[in-house]
Amino acid sequence: MMLAAGLVSAAPHHTVLIEAESFDELGGWVIDTQVMDQMGSPFLMAHGLGRPVADAETQVTLPAPGTYRVLVRTRDWAAPWGASESPGRFQVLIQDEPLPTVFGTEGQAWHWQAGGSVEIADADRPIRVALRDLTGFNGRCDAILLTTDPDLVPPNEGESMARFRNQLLAHPEIPEDVGSYDLVVVGGGMAGICSAVSAARLGLTVALIQDRPVLGGNNSSEIRVHLHGRIHLPPYPALGGIVNELGPHAIGNARPSRYYEDQRKLEIVQSEPTLELFLNTRVNAVELDGSRITAVVGQDVGTGRRMRFTGRWFADCTGDGNLGYLAGADYRYGRESRAETGEALAPEEPDRLVMGTSVQWYSKETEEPTSFPETPWAIQFTEETYQKAVAGEWNWETGFLLDQIEQFEKIRDHGLRAVFGNWSYQKNHAPDRWRYENRDLDWVAYIGGKRESRRLLGDVILQQQDIVDQREFPDASVTTTWTIDLHYPTDFQTEHFPGKEFRSRAEHVRIAPYPIPYRCFYSRNVENLFMAGRNISVTHVALGTVRVMRTLGMVGEVVGMAAAVCKRHQVDPRQVYTDHLDELKQLMTEGVGKLPFPTPAPPPQPPKWIGSAGPNLARAAQVSASGHYDLNQYPVSNINDGRISYTDNRLRWVSDTQVPDKVELMWDHPQTIGAVRLVTGQAGGNEGPRTPITRFVLQYHDGTGYRDIPETRTENNDAVDWHARFPTVTSDRLRLVVTQTPGELTRIWEFEVYGPPINSP
Repeated sequence: MMLAAGLVSAAPHHTVLIEAESFDELGGWVIDTQVMDQMGSPFLMAHGLGRPVADAETQVTLPAPGTYRVLVRTRDWAAPWGASESPGRFQVLIQDEPLPTVFGTEGQAWHWQAGGSVEIADADRPIRVALRDLTGFNGRCDAILLTTDPDLVPPNEGESMARFRNQLLAHPEIPEDVGSYDLVVVGGGMAGICSAVSAARLGLTVALIQDRPVLGGNNSSEIRVHLHGRIHLPPYPALGGIVNELGPHAIGNARPSRYYEDQRKLEIVQSEPTLELFLNTRVNAVELDGSRITAVVGQDVGTGRRMRFTGRWFADCTGDGNLGYLAGADYRYGRESRAETGEALAPEEPDRLVMGTSVQWYSKETEEPTSFPETPWAIQFTEETYQKAVAGEWNWETGFLLDQIEQFEKIRDHGLRAVFGNWSYQKNHAPDRWRYENRDLDWVAYIGGKRESRRLLGDVILQQQDIVDQREFPDASVTTTWTIDLHYPTDFQTEHFPGKEFRSRAEHVRIAPYPIPYRCFYSRNVENLFMAGRNISVTHVALGTVRVMRTLGMVGEVVGMAAAVCKRHQVDPRQVYTDHLDELKQLMTEGVGKLPFPTPAPPPQPPKWIGSAGPNLARAAQVSASGHYDLNQYPVSNINDGRISYTDNRLRWVSDTQVPDKVELMWDHPQTIGAVRLVTGQAGGNEGPRTPITRFVLQYHDGTGYRDIPETRTENNDAVDWHARFPTVTSDRLRLVVTQTPGELTRIWEFEVYGPPINSP
């Protein structure tokens, strides 16, 4: 444990600071690093989904016996919304005895909450200190101060608090030198991993610095967003090789942790002999020589150890543009005006609206009924406003008009208030609460999934018309394929939760694949700074397409290649474009991946008989389903609306996770039915659509009950576009019963029903 005692005055008083994140045993508490630059430190949080977590414990030796005042740096995290109750209550135990004060019950901001005093008679043996969570609802503790000084008022902000910490923890004034590298990559998401691995495979010495215990960023098990965007496309089909090695092949947002393959990413990074990985390390200082970065300083988020990394070139892959910001790089935040950019999708006036942060979650089915506490401190719902959901993914999104850096704790916390408040209403008050009786929250993200904050500026700032008009740049590189996908609060949210929206809609503008110029990948005013990730040089509108992770992973591959050119000629990123572009193009042509290119899957083919089958009878039917994943995102009307797109998951209906799933079509009059087509699954990038339903049967109603159509009984289906013909049945009701499906989610683009086709297959 990293703690030390130090005198804070000449008087014979003793003061000891215990950083919560340095506890010997964290129990069920987690280390939150997301706002350490704003509030001064990582902190411990009791993220128990409504059930108190196990105690965090440590031991500390005090310098002398005496009466010690106890102060705890904490806050009431729901206070900014005027909550009548504090959700994050906890106790501090000294020698197994709880202090009389309950902490986390006052103050909107981080502050030192007084906790009374303790008498220490024996200072020769360590004392036990513990944090005891009382609620399971995200109580938080930064530090505990023990002092015999009755008048000490510890500093609470900025440099004075940093000096106070460093003095008491005996941190060296000069950070420890840990190495000198060709390339220092800050940020371990997909873009950062690809930058580091690409450069290492081309012979550079590389440091990869990540402030979390896992790699992957939004694609890690901490956030659980799947990969989007296509790889291995012209003009440089070799780009995407590292992305393909890293990228999990199971897809889906807010799924169990195994879907995101954290270990696979770690092993690929660790297999590179010239790449050193530094997890749990937050870069929060830089050293400059004019407009060049010479070193960065990182802090171990558990021990507080400060480390200095020197380098020749640096890459900002933080998403928030933190490294560039510290180095004085030019950047933008928010939406540019139409007058500034000429973009059709830009607003008339500039503003600070950005795409929000997702707090994803899911529940699980249980054998017995479960309970969930009332949450008077959370968002309050009614029968009209509650969200009917057993899971929440990308569109549980908030913070559109808040600062995604300076106000991020509030943004994340509001997302938690939405999840917990809605689940409490569903379990305790909803008219259909019986649906959720045997369900329990299984996972809620406490690391927010960001989309947009700072965008660092390069020699080219990509904008909408470049993409739509297919403007040709000589340094065209990574191909972006996602739509221009911009997120806004839903109208329903703005009506019912004005200024506090937590659900989003996506507005898509389709594009042709477009190669992004290399000049978007380095800073225009920090000479040796690359960037890869969502903080590259684009407008707000252009960010809508480039921000998905397979695309940004390829940006990282190109940054690693450009760094190799820099080393070969001892130049900086701009000179790669002006003097050595052909070499970069050659590297992009060759690629750095180790696996064969995946062959793009051909699109599924409809049945040959469909042209002679007459009208799709399902279009005139009423449709219903037994359970829903999210009716706002995947409405049941998608099942028979006539729209199929193997690249657009928004056009599907998705079930809940309780098989069997049943989908029923009902007509006003009996129909003669002789053929059915089912298009099921989800978009899968280069691999094509996948995860169709696997075991199912079609049933018709004969007036007394449902009867199987034997020809439709199917096991081990792997066809996204499945179809069958059978002897005609006449009925006003037809039902699909799914008993096995990947991830227990039935995903349907379209359920089509026809009379008997005239032609043979």
